[in-house]
Amino acid sequence: MYRPEIKLLDCTIRDGGLINKWQFSDELVRATYQAVCEAGVDYMEIGYKASDDMFDPKEYGKWRFCREDDVRKVLDGLELKSKLSCMVDIGRVRDEDILSAEQSIFDMMRVACYIKDVDKGIALANQILDKGYKDVTLNLMAVSTNLEKDIDEALSQISQTEIPYVYLVDSFGSFYCEDITFLTQKYLRALPGKTIGIHCHNNRQLAFGNTIQAIIEGSNILDGSVYGIGRGAGNCTLELLLGFLKNPKYNIRPILKLIEEYFVQLRNEIEWGYLIPMMITGTLNEHPRSAMALRASPDKEKYTEFYDKLTMPEIVE
Repeated sequence: MYRPEIKLLDCTIRDGGLINKWQFSDELVRATYQAVCEAGVDYMEIGYKASDDMFDPKEYGKWRFCREDDVRKVLDGLELKSKLSCMVDIGRVRDEDILSAEQSIFDMMRVACYIKDVDKGIALANQILDKGYKDVTLNLMAVSTNLEKDIDEALSQISQTEIPYVYLVDSFGSFYCEDITFLTQKYLRALPGKTIGIHCHNNRQLAFGNTIQAIIEGSNILDGSVYGIGRGAGNCTLELLLGFLKNPKYNIRPILKLIEEYFVQLRNEIEWGYLIPMMITGTLNEHPRSAMALRASPDKEKYTEFYDKLTMPEIVE
C-alpha cells in the first residue's frame, strides 16, 4: 500500500472525453485540476494532442486538441502542483502540434499505440524525447488481444529505447488478476530500468483489484479517474486509489468534494460505469463500441439479444 516511488495519474478529462467528445466546461476542468492538486495526485492528463485537420473543432471540445493557450487560460492563476500530461495517438498529431518541452506547459506526453504499430509508437515517443520531455510513456493498448510472441517482440523493441515509462493497458476490461501478474512480471523482466504503468477498465468490476495486483507485482505509476469516468465501463476510480495508498501526501477529501459538486450531476447527463453490455464485451474480450451503440439505441436494455448477437451471429440476425 505504500512505496514512495508510486505515482498517481488522473485521466478524468482525457478518458472521460471519449464519451462526450471532450465537451467539458472550463469550470469543470479547472475545478478538477484544482482538486487533483489538493489531493496530492502527481499527474493530471488534461486531454489529447491532435491535429484539427483530423478532428473538427466544431464537433470536438478543446480537450481533444490541448492547445497550449487553451490550457494556460483555463488554469490561469492556479499553482501548478500536479504535473500536466496529455496523450497522443500515432497518426493523429503533427510534429508542429507538439511544442518543445521548454515552451510547453506539459510535463508528460503519453504515446498510445497497438502492438502491431509499436515501431510507429516508438518513433513518435523518440520524437517527443528529442523535444526535451523527460516524462514520456508508451501505452500498449488492447494487449488482451495479442499473442504472447507478439508482446515479447514489442517489449524487446522497446527495451532498446530510452522511453522511461511503459504502460500495460487493459483496454477491454477483460483481464483477471492472474493476467495482470503474468504480464506485469513479463514487462518488468523485459524492460529493466523502466517504470511500468497500469491502466485498467472496469467492464468486469476488476479495475481497482487489478490495479492493486499491478502494485503488488511492481507497477509504480497508476491511472485512475474521478468517479471512474471513462469510455464505456470507465476506469479504476481515483478515489479508491487515494483511499488505498498509504502515502501521507495523498488526500481523498478534495476528490469527494469534487464528485459532490460536479460529477454526480455529470453522471446524470452522460453515462459511464459498470453496465451489463460493457460486462458482456469485457467477458468476450471485445472493444466496447458495440455496447456503447446498444446503450444509445431504443433497445438498450435488451441484454440477452445483445449477448446472442455477439456469441451466435450466424443464428441471430
